[in-house]
Amino acid sequence: MTVTYEELVWFAKTFGLFYFIAMSAIVLLYVYWPSNRREFDRAAASILEKDDRPCP
Repeated sequence: MTVTYEELVWFAKTFGLFYFIAMSAIVLLYVYWPSNRREFDRAAASILEKDDRPCP
């Protein structure tokens, strides 16, 4: 059985879409997971620390 170009394109588009949706769901779960809140809050506040200023 030979694979035609159209079949290969269909496979890439179909499973690429499912891969993209799955990876997006994984990223959203990671970002909104309750135990990660402290880490993201610390990262957001770290840019406001007093020591992080340009040299005079």
